[in-house]
Amino acid sequence: MSPIEIEPGRLFVGGQWREAADGARTEVVDPSRGTVVTTVAEAGAADVDAAVRSAREAFDAGTWSGLSGRERGRILYRVAELIRENADELAQLESLDVGKPISLCHAVDITNAANDYEHFAALAHSLDGAVRDTPMNALAYTKREPLGVVAAITPFNFPLILAGSKIGPALAAGNTVVHKPADETPLSALYMAGLLQKAGVPDGVVNVVTGTGPVAGEALLRHRGVDKVAFTGSTAIGRHVAATAGEALKPVTMELGGNAAHLVFEDADLEKAVGAIIKAFVFNTGQFCMGGPRLLVARPVYSTLLGILADAVPGVPVGDPRDPGTVVGPMAGEKHLKKVEEYVELARKEGGRIVCGGERLDLDGGFYYRPTVIADLSNDSRVIQEEIFGPVLTVQPFDTEDEAVELANSTPYGLASGIQTSHLARAHRVADRLQAGIVWVNDWAMLDPAVPFGGVKDSGYGREYGPEALDAYTKVKSVVVSLD
Repeated sequence: MSPIEIEPGRLFVGGQWREAADGARTEVVDPSRGTVVTTVAEAGAADVDAAVRSAREAFDAGTWSGLSGRERGRILYRVAELIRENADELAQLESLDVGKPISLCHAVDITNAANDYEHFAALAHSLDGAVRDTPMNALAYTKREPLGVVAAITPFNFPLILAGSKIGPALAAGNTVVHKPADETPLSALYMAGLLQKAGVPDGVVNVVTGTGPVAGEALLRHRGVDKVAFTGSTAIGRHVAATAGEALKPVTMELGGNAAHLVFEDADLEKAVGAIIKAFVFNTGQFCMGGPRLLVARPVYSTLLGILADAVPGVPVGDPRDPGTVVGPMAGEKHLKKVEEYVELARKEGGRIVCGGERLDLDGGFYYRPTVIADLSNDSRVIQEEIFGPVLTVQPFDTEDEAVELANSTPYGLASGIQTSHLARAHRVADRLQAGIVWVNDWAMLDPAVPFGGVKDSGYGREYGPEALDAYTKVKSVVVSLD
């Protein structure tokens, strides 16, 4: 499958396509070949200001918030339909931009993005308040109202899905949006701007500004016209986002880094567990905040499982993301590839044993790294404690359930975790003790927009998906009417 033709991208502000005020542009690179495929406008502070003003005018005019929840829901259902109708174009864009295997884009990114908008469309006409019983001679009730202008700042690894996880609930609740996608992966965000407009979202309700984090992202974060920030990205940048938004008392939801533990007990079905283990650390080339890069294995099955992985992991198909048979594509960029190389070299220096992988794959000039399994590292190793964000799995043995839980909870992160066991009581008992926003049992990455996810500790706060997501995009107003 050949890459689709892409018209050079412009900013989408007030329902119009425009160049950056200063004419600046930035290159978009195909990570499977390391070549430039197009350029997009690079927004500056003036462009961000125009986008926020456009969103504010639309909100104040009530062109979106003034619609009933049912009317907003109908339009969001249409967005989901358009995503499915344009699945081939979106999948090719996402694959070209991020380096994802085309089969993964269809099965995961497109499917989930459509489901997201469909889910929030249903929630749009179920927003309600409550009548409260009080001893006063009064009628007391609550209303849920939109916050205003939402700044949605999204990362490079799942551009389409993570944009929908913010834009979907923001629109369902009646807000307007300024979306700043990652500078490396802006293409699906621009395409979606057109689809949202085609679906019937009024001009100015959704605006897209492409550009760098330090310039466009910072201008958006600090803009006084923004009422709420929804951010997904690294923990380090997340701290800055939270501190900056806090100065202006802006509410923030943050889905940050992860370094999930995957616990395999001696009673696990190893044949099934191996598939989940491999999926957990190679999915999206390991560029998955809810991935499972830390494998904790009960000592009685530790050597056996390590041997199975040594045989199985080298057989995972790595290659051109346009090949339908590819499972693992390239890293999203050169800097991400170098980061993985640095961590694997550190593992070697710290006495880690490279069970398989441990090197670049020279293919078409792209940013490929072989799926890597590392054993014999101490738990205080940086390779175990820090987020690598690549196709690297560390393996550690444990002797008791208590030790397994202690090891799992020993990093600063708490986004996801997993348990492999055939013992039902153990599954519930251990799940209760794991410090993570989501726990999977006997599989990995079972995700649905009805199920909320988010982190604890350094993995952030707030929840995306589920009806809980709308709590972050609404405010509650109480009305008390005297009956005297």
